[in-house]
Amino acid sequence: MGEIILSAENVSRDFKIGDGSVVHALKDINIEIEKGRLTVLRGRSGSGKTTLINILGALDRPTKGKVVFNGKDITRFSDKKQDDLRRRDMAFVFQSVALMSGLTAFENVEFGLRLAGYPYAKRKDRVTQVMTDVGLDKRMHHRPSEMSGGEQQRTAIARAIAHEPQLVFADEPTAELDTATALHVVKLFKELVEQRGMTIVMTTHDPSMMDVADRVYTLEDGEIIE
Repeated sequence: MGEIILSAENVSRDFKIGDGSVVHALKDINIEIEKGRLTVLRGRSGSGKTTLINILGALDRPTKGKVVFNGKDITRFSDKKQDDLRRRDMAFVFQSVALMSGLTAFENVEFGLRLAGYPYAKRKDRVTQVMTDVGLDKRMHHRPSEMSGGEQQRTAIARAIAHEPQLVFADEPTAELDTATALHVVKLFKELVEQRGMTIVMTTHDPSMMDVADRVYTLEDGEIIE
């Protein structure tokens, strides 16, 4: 096994619902994310995939247990320190691409660099580079409404990787896409891992996506079953 960049140690997450009862969304999760690999969290809707990826990405805190990133327990970080961590070292791609409709693809990616504090003088070249990497060098000046669903998702991926994060989380990134487009997006993730050395954690319930993964964890009712 290679270098471990991220791990969850005995992570549990409970939620209280309206009648006062408790839902155990995650139960004693232990996983290791290897650097420079594509790891897939698979499971049916409601299995706990999104809850887990939110905790791994410091968008939520566990009820019990800890998440260790580069040797540091990030569950003990302050809110501000977690914000800085996500802005600098992590990136997120969601089922909803969340692109700004009034901006071109280029401008959407450039705006992400601005938020990450990427040097102004290097932004134009960096955006051009990542748009080329995701195969959109001829579409970068189009707005989202002028692009297909697959092109919008690739723009969202370009925005996520532009500031060169150590870790990319993708939560059901292909759920709204047809099968052919979904496979193209996952192939792009695999290329980013193999050619750029990126580390990607992706959730999915689609069994056809398993073949490209370096490691697969299966969740069922908030537990890892394999």
